[in-house]
Amino acid sequence: MQAAVDWLNSWIWSWGLIGFCLAMGVYFSITTRFLQVRHLFHMIGLLLDSSSSKKGVSSFQALALSISGRVGTGNIAGVASAIAFGGPGAVFWMWIIAFLGAGTAFAESALAQMYKVEQDGEFRGGPAYFIERALGWKTYAAVFAVATIIAAGFLLPGVQANSIAAGFTQAFDIPPVYTATFLVAILGLIIFGGVKRITLVAEFAVPFMAVAYILVALSIIWINFDKIPEVWTLIMSSAFAIDSTFGGMLGMAISWGVKRGIYSNEAGQGTGPHAAAAAAVSHPAKQGLVQAFSVYIDTLFVCSATAFMILSTGMYNVIGPEGAAVVNNLGAVEVGPIFTQKAVDSAYAGFGSPFVATSLLFFAFTTLMAYYYIAETNVAYLTRKVDSKIMINVLRVMLLVSVFYGSVKTASVAWALGDLGVGLMAWLNLVALVFLRRPAIKVLEDYEEQKRAGVEPVFDTKKFVIPEDSVWDTPANQERIAANRRALQQT
Repeated sequence: MQAAVDWLNSWIWSWGLIGFCLAMGVYFSITTRFLQVRHLFHMIGLLLDSSSSKKGVSSFQALALSISGRVGTGNIAGVASAIAFGGPGAVFWMWIIAFLGAGTAFAESALAQMYKVEQDGEFRGGPAYFIERALGWKTYAAVFAVATIIAAGFLLPGVQANSIAAGFTQAFDIPPVYTATFLVAILGLIIFGGVKRITLVAEFAVPFMAVAYILVALSIIWINFDKIPEVWTLIMSSAFAIDSTFGGMLGMAISWGVKRGIYSNEAGQGTGPHAAAAAAVSHPAKQGLVQAFSVYIDTLFVCSATAFMILSTGMYNVIGPEGAAVVNNLGAVEVGPIFTQKAVDSAYAGFGSPFVATSLLFFAFTTLMAYYYIAETNVAYLTRKVDSKIMINVLRVMLLVSVFYGSVKTASVAWALGDLGVGLMAWLNLVALVFLRRPAIKVLEDYEEQKRAGVEPVFDTKKFVIPEDSVWDTPANQERIAANRRALQQT
């Protein structure tokens, strides 16, 4: 099985996908005049919007749900694997794909808001919905939905569960089967409660886990503050193969940095738009900007904290392109959360393993909830003309089986399956974004025009090619649009 999955990944994660991700990030960054810089403080202000409705969640809840998907085991084990197989320079390329990916994240999330629907009393949306409603590609939309159900429902959960189990085995010597049973029981209670219960848990757990983790990371970085200039130099020189130790790893640094960056921040992957579509906002660009900022939270904050902990303490190994050890500071250990555990232990003896194991529990568990919501949304898309309750319950059971299976399998198998899922979704989503790039840019221009006029931006479907059954065409929204038109005519 491992050999077959690795063969598929060699095709899916070729330089074609890596170049595609970078190219789309560059395109949306340039055409939006680097919104990720221009609107940085405005993004933070939008996070505070707590308005919601019976059909949709608040902007902050949507952010929490998307971050719960983005901030997961990739921020701990994923950063470790990027360093292990790409060298310290991979961290630089994670930053680059995050910065550029913020533009892509805006585009896909704004599109999800533009073409969202009301289904079973709540807002639903995502790539499958905007592919069908904006492009009319029903078959392609169905292919994306099926690929996402397979990825988010069966392939990706194993990575998160495996990291939790590995962390608890390392910290507390708990057999993986016990951890698997615990995860299945708790996760089952949450996902059978629906999206509202998922967002409530995410709204509480995400800020708590992120702040606690970053505070510990900052304390370790402070202890090793004198080494920070050396770490910066190491990252930058390794990123461009200037450092003699990592001179032959330029391709690996870019490949692993981009791969793990996308896995962690999910920009362009097509997962974030599902949470974005669930928000109740007055204009699609608002969620686009919020989701763009979530990429920063994931990579520039949490991933960077992990990278600086590992590199400043020297608790890492690096494996060269030929499979030989280039750096061997930890001996024969499996690549994964143990890098971060050793880094924390170097400052706080005996604290690293339990702390990282607990962090992984929060990080990865909330990601499992997000994966379920993403998969459920695509099941709802495929079954929107029939009763979807049976299929959703089947999905819930199969996801719990995947969590149990991933917990007891080796990390290499789990990560290989996860990479396969991410790659499939990214290819399908990025192709759709190529054809929908103009409405994504136009919706930002419309938002900025209204902001400059001093009015609260409201989405007017008549300015865009939107299906007549759009959820935006409500009497209340039409009244706000009319008021804004009067205000714009006076300016």
